[in-house]
Amino acid sequence: MHSFEQLSSQFADYFNHPHFPSVPASLYEPNEYFLKIGGKRVRPILCLMGNELFDDLRPDAWEVAAAIELLHNFTLIHDDIMDKAPLRRGMETVHKKFGESTAILAGDVMLVAAYDLINRIDVSVLHQILGLFNKTAREVCEGQQLDMDFEKQEMVSQQQYLNMIELKTSVLLAACLKMGAILGGAGERNQNLIYEFGKKMGLAFQVQDDYLDAFGDPVKFGKQVGGDIKSNKKTFLLIHAFETASPAQQKELKRLLATDSPDKVSKIVKLFQECKVDEWALKLKNQFLDEAFVHLEDVAVISRRKEALKELALFLVKREY
Repeated sequence: MHSFEQLSSQFADYFNHPHFPSVPASLYEPNEYFLKIGGKRVRPILCLMGNELFDDLRPDAWEVAAAIELLHNFTLIHDDIMDKAPLRRGMETVHKKFGESTAILAGDVMLVAAYDLINRIDVSVLHQILGLFNKTAREVCEGQQLDMDFEKQEMVSQQQYLNMIELKTSVLLAACLKMGAILGGAGERNQNLIYEFGKKMGLAFQVQDDYLDAFGDPVKFGKQVGGDIKSNKKTFLLIHAFETASPAQQKELKRLLATDSPDKVSKIVKLFQECKVDEWALKLKNQFLDEAFVHLEDVAVISRRKEALKELALFLVKREY
């Protein structure tokens, strides 16, 4: 069994090569540029870990992991266009550097390249992997659309937000693990358990992310706090604040959301604390994490094979505040 760090290093060696032809350079260079920006590449490593939970790593797992990374990057290129984001990990986004039309095409061809990789795997698992890959890609698009829809709505419920986060974030983490489990020869029950583990881990991660945006230390968090608050983004925290606030607090919250005053973030954070949103969010995060570990515990393999996944979940979700 390998740790996340070991698999990450091995995947970097496998993945870090040109993935596209040289011509036309105006189409393919933007993608090579974007892939070099890198990142933690958690999703492809989850696929490898899902395989290794049940059996030795198969050559096919590397192809599927690479396809997952290309799928993820396709969504990021298009997300950046939709968000009008100038930077990703401190580097210019593809649409900013190369133009919006090229960025759309580059994202499209990134997805095509992902399907080329899936097409190389053993025919005995191809149908099942492709079906899950397609289902997940569709769900991620649905989640992104819901996220954009929510921007136009005055308020959404926790259940609506939860559903959106599941689609936009959690199902991809879950599917990575399940694809790995399929490649590792897992039975249907074990496949579904590891999928649910990934889904709940993704929800815990999102609660943590929402929490850190309001209450995190910017030095440890790696970015300025209050970004979600400034852009009036619907989050677990904001939705719960509206659900628990007094009429007077609700009125003040609405007033603050309608302004761009310099003290907007600090005043909304104070309101969150008055409504005990911070305590509630940490409890919710731990609830999702506990549920994730119950699913992992139920997977029918010996406990020591699960240790690397447990450590990764704790690392992802219990980052320093």
